[in-house]
Amino acid sequence: MPPANNLMTAVQSFDVAILGAGLAGRLSAWQLVRAGARVALIERGGPDGSGSAAHVAAAMLAPLAESAIAERRIVDLGMTSVDLWRTWIGELPEPVFFQEDGTLVVWHARDRSEVSLFTGRMRAVAPPDLVQQRLRALDGEGVGQIEPALAGRFPQGLLLQGEGQLDNRGAMHALLNCAVTEGLHCVWEAGDIDADALPALGIRAGVVLDCRGLGARAAWTNASAGGETALPGLRGLRGEVVRVHAPDVKLHRPVRLLHPRYPIYIAPKPNDLYVIGATELESEDESPMSVRSALELLSAAHSLHPAFGEARVLELNVQRRPTRPDHLPAIRVDQQARVVRVNGLYRHGWLIAPAVTEAACAVVRAMLGGDPAAHAVPAALRWPGMIEAVQERGTAMLSARAGAGSGLLH
Repeated sequence: MPPANNLMTAVQSFDVAILGAGLAGRLSAWQLVRAGARVALIERGGPDGSGSAAHVAAAMLAPLAESAIAERRIVDLGMTSVDLWRTWIGELPEPVFFQEDGTLVVWHARDRSEVSLFTGRMRAVAPPDLVQQRLRALDGEGVGQIEPALAGRFPQGLLLQGEGQLDNRGAMHALLNCAVTEGLHCVWEAGDIDADALPALGIRAGVVLDCRGLGARAAWTNASAGGETALPGLRGLRGEVVRVHAPDVKLHRPVRLLHPRYPIYIAPKPNDLYVIGATELESEDESPMSVRSALELLSAAHSLHPAFGEARVLELNVQRRPTRPDHLPAIRVDQQARVVRVNGLYRHGWLIAPAVTEAACAVVRAMLGGDPAAHAVPAALRWPGMIEAVQERGTAMLSARAGAGSGLLH
């Protein structure tokens, strides 16, 4: 990992200044420097990324599984992003664990009613051809064939073919190192900053790309109809994740255990590491994990495979995911201020970040080229409703009227 840079005193000019070195910030920096832009990456913390939601995530790439709890747009963004991950991981100079062996879904006999709910939501949201191609019903023998460690434990299961996962921390490390090698300038331990604070750091930029997640909450307030009251446009949803070392388990692909109260996922990583998590809690609380939560997650894992009882708990992690009211990502563009803001990746960060940041980087490049009109952004990147022209006034962001000279896609 490159050493942290001290805050600068002399003014330096860049094409793009990226605020936030989480997943979106690193992906954007990597794409932009490879496209030839001079980029500065500014982060309030250190280079290990431990303050970001991406650092503790399971990094599962499961668009079909997520269709059971998400909208169609997430599935579409996820399908595109998995293809991008496959290509981009291969282009990184250092190896990153990446797997596309599918997702196994299992359940205990008492919870079989959850199966029809899960598949019903999936069929209602995901493209029918995707469900037909990828959803495979398994009997007990089939479960044992694809996951020998679970042989005899579950009489039925579902295999969601083609889904995958990657090593989140390895990918974060590799993206940063590659971008630095390509010329990325990093400023670490910068504290809480916004676009207006860049001159104090000695940075001048043609475009600011804000990828701060919840750190950008003030910039994502929504004005009421009368323009008087600022309404929350971004909130944090608590996620809880356990990392364990379980050399006796030997799972080969992510497994989801259906349960009416605490459905969990278990993602096997290299070196016998397993990431165990659930969905999310409607809470802004970022205090340590409760005993109840830890017991529920670990008990569910133990019910999947008893060898988890001998696993060693390495981490009990809590993180808040930046979430918009509609649970969908957004890219807000202020042409006058020359600020592009990316946010709202919610629990789908690793699944959709490539497609979202690819679109954001296309907007940034168009602005640098002096033509931020809709036609300057490739049609394939114009995800419906994701790119929005705005005009910032203080901490409130007011949507620009359609056709008010911006030309950006709404």
